[in-house]
Amino acid sequence: MTARWTEQDMPSLDGRIVVVTGANSGLGYEGTRAFAATGATVVMACRSTDRGEQAAAEIRRQVPDADLDVRECDLGDLSSVAAFADSFTSDYDDLHVLCNNAGVMALPRGETTDGFEQQFGINHLGHFALTGHLLGTLAATDGARVVTQSSGAHEQGRIDFEDLQHEQSYGKWEAYSQSKLANVLFGYELDRRAEEAGLGLTSVVCHPGYADTDLQRRAGEAGGGAIGAAVMQVANVVLAQSQEQGTLPMLYAATHEGISGGEYVGPGGFMNMRGSPTVQDSSNRSYNRATATRLWEVSEDLTGVEYEFEVPVAAD
Repeated sequence: MTARWTEQDMPSLDGRIVVVTGANSGLGYEGTRAFAATGATVVMACRSTDRGEQAAAEIRRQVPDADLDVRECDLGDLSSVAAFADSFTSDYDDLHVLCNNAGVMALPRGETTDGFEQQFGINHLGHFALTGHLLGTLAATDGARVVTQSSGAHEQGRIDFEDLQHEQSYGKWEAYSQSKLANVLFGYELDRRAEEAGLGLTSVVCHPGYADTDLQRRAGEAGGGAIGAAVMQVANVVLAQSQEQGTLPMLYAATHEGISGGEYVGPGGFMNMRGSPTVQDSSNRSYNRATATRLWEVSEDLTGVEYEFEVPVAAD
């Protein structure tokens, strides 16, 4: 039987730079705390810097020597994503781990600043653009990893290229599942392209199982107001594992020495909803390379961010 992996099994991250999107709450908050506790400098990429600073203050109460850097990054606004990347690359030469963690779930149809359906735009396109902007720094950093947070909901997802923004027909769970499948397809395709280019970059996908976070509460509230939020909270109490436990797959994917790239990490217990993190299989659709290639090309076109895979040349 595989030994139970916990936060205490993380290696020292002294001198490492980690970026976490959505770092002010939920899995992003717990991940930020854990990375900081093991010595990393964590750049907290948050839509609201006020909430980011509040979260940073709370983390410093738990980890007094935490090295945290709160910066604005609104994944629903491509200009904000680009501005974050510009500010990061002007101040940091390395990026050891990029955690594409932030997300929204099962919301009524809305659009991002750039006119994308918000779940697809925030969960996938925003992270696609962010990773592309930071690719040069990642490629120049020895042993860099990109960890993209998906969900078990990706198993129900389909990429509808004929109605990618769900303008003709919208179902909140259908749109969410599509965005989460896009996360997996992107993570795998990034790893393949980086390997083909000879980069030392690895890309990993993870999912938290069913974790008790504000994501469920907000989804319930958006769908049914206070009653919906209450119903979701009861479900969390009965079915969900803790927020801390749900963060373990991301931490495992980001730090475990056995990760080589292209893996899918999630809880290994009941129905992959809870338990210790393990490497597992994702859905059959997620391994379709033709779909991944087409999604990549469409994503470059929509975001205007083209990936340039070049092996960095060391300075003399």
